[in-house]
Amino acid sequence: MVERMVSLSVGIMLSTCFLHALPEAFESKADTHALFALLLGSLLGFFLLEKFAILRHSHHHEDDGHHHAHGHDAHQAGKSGWMILVGDGMHNFTDGILIAAAFLANPQLGIVTGLAIIAHEIPQEIGDFIVLLNAGFTRRRAYMYNLLSSLMAVVGGVLGYYTLESASNLIPYVLVIASSGFIYIAVSDLMPQMQRRATLKETIPQIILIGLGVLIVVYLTGQHTH
Repeated sequence: MVERMVSLSVGIMLSTCFLHALPEAFESKADTHALFALLLGSLLGFFLLEKFAILRHSHHHEDDGHHHAHGHDAHQAGKSGWMILVGDGMHNFTDGILIAAAFLANPQLGIVTGLAIIAHEIPQEIGDFIVLLNAGFTRRRAYMYNLLSSLMAVVGGVLGYYTLESASNLIPYVLVIASSGFIYIAVSDLMPQMQRRATLKETIPQIILIGLGVLIVVYLTGQHTH
């Protein structure tokens, strides 16, 4: 199920960016050159954030196919369990702001942006849960801390709604930052995972699910257009 969600996420995230969020931003009154510069800067920024393990973190665990000494991953996860929760909380808080910005720009854009985030978050949160268990958390504690971390999206959403409502000129820039995050995650994280499953039997479902993700966004976009 997680593997299937990764493929669906790629289709939804990329089509949300290129068919809806970026057109919405660039059709606004914001300066086009400034938006492109922000898109470039954001992509590089996400790369640096990942390097410093602030935005995302390794989902490696024992028997993940990587060749480490036995116990290596559990040891690493044990050291970074709390850091994972903090980093994920920040990520979820940002997601909430982005969803609020999308809804303020266009309710239909808000729906597809929320859908894109959900499609990515399901496999990520399952990965987080596994890492926390590997770090020594009980199932109950891992679930509760993951839930609290996820609720930061609600805090970000409420704050973003009331902040951006009074500063609507910032919305196109927030949409560009959101798009750069989606593009970066899809291209640098999710697609490489899919490439590791290279057999025809595994590739066909991937292509179908990517296409399904695109069709979902196209359908919602078409509904708005009509």
